[in-house]
Amino acid sequence: MTTTPEAADLKTHHGPAPEPGGVTTGERRRTPAVVRLLVLATFVVILNETIMINAIPRLMTDLNITEQAAQWLSTAFMLTMAAVIPVTGWFLQRVTTRRAYATAMGVFLAGTALATVAPVFEVLLVARVVQAAGTAVMMPLLMTTLMTVVPERDRGRVMGNVTMAISVAPAMGPTVSGLILQLGSWRLLFAAVLPIAALITWRGLAELENVGEPQLSTIDWFSVGAAAAGFGSLVYGLSRFGEGGAVVPALIVVAGLVMIAAFAVRQLRLQRRDVPLLDLRVLRNPTYALSLLLMSLGFMAMLGSMILLPIYLQSLRGLTPLETGLLVMPGGLAMGLLGPVVGRVFDRFGARMLIIPGSAGIVAALAGLTQISMTMPYWQVLGLHALLMVSLAATFTPVFTLGLGALPARLYSHGSSMLGTLQQVASALGTALVVTVMAGRAETRIAGGVPEALARLDGMRLAFVISAVLALVMVGIAFMLPKHPAPEEPEVPEVPSTVGQVEDELEDELEKAGLALEPAC
Repeated sequence: MTTTPEAADLKTHHGPAPEPGGVTTGERRRTPAVVRLLVLATFVVILNETIMINAIPRLMTDLNITEQAAQWLSTAFMLTMAAVIPVTGWFLQRVTTRRAYATAMGVFLAGTALATVAPVFEVLLVARVVQAAGTAVMMPLLMTTLMTVVPERDRGRVMGNVTMAISVAPAMGPTVSGLILQLGSWRLLFAAVLPIAALITWRGLAELENVGEPQLSTIDWFSVGAAAAGFGSLVYGLSRFGEGGAVVPALIVVAGLVMIAAFAVRQLRLQRRDVPLLDLRVLRNPTYALSLLLMSLGFMAMLGSMILLPIYLQSLRGLTPLETGLLVMPGGLAMGLLGPVVGRVFDRFGARMLIIPGSAGIVAALAGLTQISMTMPYWQVLGLHALLMVSLAATFTPVFTLGLGALPARLYSHGSSMLGTLQQVASALGTALVVTVMAGRAETRIAGGVPEALARLDGMRLAFVISAVLALVMVGIAFMLPKHPAPEEPEVPEVPSTVGQVEDELEDELEKAGLALEPAC
């Protein structure tokens, strides 16, 4: 999936010359149909990553489980995503676009159907794992296809639409679940999604066209196991922090890091034969590496606020899940609506004009949330959350576009997989960080005689302070990024060491052209 059929055969193309990606000048302002279909499908599947957050109390009652067990429905989803996404770089290069789409949506539909009728918690947990396995393929598929078929001058505009799927969907999950849970059982969370996902799958298979040609290659099963164990253990260990006791989670995190190190060493060896499962050469590109770091910090900030604000609004301020969802909905909607606008600004003015003020806005919003209290007006909470979401929208679209655009086409699928994997790790790390800081501060304050509610509030303030400090790092990275992706540098051929070598090589080239080098007199 590295070239398009139109770009591959320019000699037989009639009409206006296509730009990179096979899009003619007259068609330049239209988003390719394949990308529109994949954006819609990706939005639906990623929405399910956070849709269970507001359903935990209902699940505890209906399935007679503890809060920790119910939380596993979200944790297992993240674990599966982290374990599967590293494999998608290899998978997307090996299969056609239609087959990748059919596989991802088929697996997701199977998991959703199973979750709808799950009789017990264990079956529901398995269904969430199956859902996540399908979801894990969709985002890298979307990003790789976009970078292949959309010319560079239009990528910002199109990536603005993609932002809605990969950023707004998880932000809207709690709101959607809050609305649905007012109508009935938690099963409606899956029953409502099932027909929509089935319709999108049917339309997609009817209209989707293959992009590029698959490349047959073998798979290294040690890499598959090391990636699953390493990234899965890292996300699981991070998610365990804050549940009481830090020794076991720390050991799990260390074990995960060891496996990731083994995975990395293996990839470096496989790269010598050009058959890595996840090509780590993407990290050699400084623009991509900086974009990846800034994106990770942004997801930490977003997921941290998504965990803290519902706790603050429901546990300390007494709002219902529906009221909480409605309060944070304007921020999620603003993030989605601004995505295309941000993309057009990126196409015209470059990344720095967006990323620098966007990062500064994230810092300002998190700094404002450090002042939360039992009497803070709800409109102020809404405004700060909206500022955070808008600032993230101004940051994510140019960061995704800039980072992937800096890579050569052959590494798009691997860059997308790396981005998706780090997104899951950053989400888990952001959650673990704010929960651990909040719980530790609250316990200290309670031991000092402070009432529990005020102690928890103080813990939340400190967690927001830590998040704001991390966001300051984003501002520093923003100043280091270029306005546009640097063009790929061509490989420099080796310089022959002798005049004889030059003559021999010139003679070889002339012979290939059907000519001959006349001997000197």
